[in-house]
Parts: sequence; C-alpha cells; structure tokens
Amino acid sequence: MDFDEVADALYAGDPAEFVPVRNQRAKEAKAAGEPALAERIRALRKPTLAAAILNRRAGSPELAELARLGDDLRKAHSALAGAELRKLTRRRQELVNRILQDERSMSDPVTREVEATLEAVVADPEVAALALAGRLSSGTGSAGDQWLTSGFIPPPNREPVPDREKPATVSHLDDRRKAKREAAEKAEQERIDKAREEAEREQKRVAEFNRLRREAADLAKACRQAEIELARAERRTEKATEKANDLRRRLADAELEEEAANGETAAAQSTLTDLRTEAGRIDEALEQF
Repeated sequence: MDFDEVADALYAGDPAEFVPVRNQRAKEAKAAGEPALAERIRALRKPTLAAAILNRRAGSPELAELARLGDDLRKAHSALAGAELRKLTRRRQELVNRILQDERSMSDPVTREVEATLEAVVADPEVAALALAGRLSSGTGSAGDQWLTSGFIPPPNREPVPDREKPATVSHLDDRRKAKREAAEKAEQERIDKAREEAEREQKRVAEFNRLRREAADLAKACRQAEIELARAERRTEKATEKANDLRRRLADAELEEEAANGETAAAQSTLTDLRTEAGRIDEALEQF
C-alpha cells in the first residue's frame, strides 16, 4: 500500500466518506504488517468543505498561478517595486474572483472560507504546496506573510525633492525602513512563535491520540480475555449442570428401586406372616392326634 496513493484518493473523494475510508485503509495497512504507514494514514485530517472544493481544483491554472503570485509578490515587496506590487495584487484579486465565480453555488460561509483559503495559498508557501497537491484540510489559519493579502501597497515613487530637503527626507526614509524592518522582524518572530505553538499543540494532540489508542488496545485485550474467561465459566457451568442432572436421574432411579424393594419386603413379610400362621394352625391340628 502506498501512502501518496491513499492520501490522493482520500482528498479527491467525498468529504463525508473521508473518515470511514481513512480508518479502513489504516486497518488494512496495519493488517498488512505496516504499523508506521497505518499511523500516517490515520493522522490525515478530514478536509473542510472549502478545502475539499479547492482540492478538486488542484490541477487548475488559476490555483497554480495564485501559488506563483505569492513568490512574485514577496520578490516585488523586497525590491520595494510599488508598480509591480499593484499589478500583482490586482491579478491576485482577479484570480480569486474567477474561482469564486466558478463556485458561485456555495453558501456565504463556505464562500468566505474558500476566499480566505485562496488568500492563504498566496501568503503561505506550505498552504500553496498542499493546494497544488490537492491535499488541503484547511488553509484559513495560515501563518504566512499576511501583508500579501492585507491590501498594503507601497506608495508610488515621488518626484525628487529640492536639495535643501534631502537630509530630512533621507532621515525619514531611514526611519521608515527601520520601522519596516522591525515590523517585519516582529511579524516573522510572531510567525515562528505561532508555528512553534501549533507544532506543540499538534505534538500534544498526537501524543493524546496515541495514548487513547494504547488505552483502547488495552481495553480490547481485556475484553477478549474476559470473553475467554466467560466462555470457560459457561463450559464449566454446562458440565456441572449435566453432572447435577445425572445425579438427579440416578437419585430418582435409586428412589424407585428403594420403593420397589420396600414393596417386595412388605410382600415377603406378609407372606412370611401368613406362612407362620398356617404353620401354627397345622401344629395345633397335629397336637390333637
């Protein structure tokens, strides 16, 4: 069993069938002697409706262009190319609108989630990679470059100012660059902190999942042992019942034999009495001779 084939089939399928199919594939992998593969399959997360919609568009040119736009926007931002940023931002919005128009049958909440996920495709390379692979589970919680989707565009280049104003302007520009650099560093640190927190939460979630699986395995083992003990006890009960029934039958037979023997004894006693009586009568008769 190949993990990528299983994952591709799951994320391309019906979200309503995701969990039962995923669990069945994990059981099959475990039964085939591949516990590590079974764990990877079981860890796959069910996609939201918005993610499932975009997974079906994994091969679309619009989604591929949106993923490339993220890199282009970052390069233009680094170069402070305001005109290029404005052009790329407009193109990004055109692509988002085109996809939303194609999926116009969606409800308002799903539409908002799809739009947020598309923005995350632009802002976060990891989300973009998942979208292109058709393996999105969700994307709205991206911790990528949020300025890419915030509508920020550097102002257009201004005409040179007179020489007498240049010192103040240069100083102001340095301050702005410093503030941008500090803001970028702060945003990067926040992204790292958030990613670390997400990783820690995921690690705890996996640890809790594994603990519950071990507990479930222990309970299943205990249940199987209890079933074995119950079967043994039932067999012992059946044997004891059979033995008791046999003893009851034997007792009943013995009581019948006793009753018959008592009857025979009474009859013999009566016969003996009659014979003794007759013998006495005969003795008396003999004495008269």
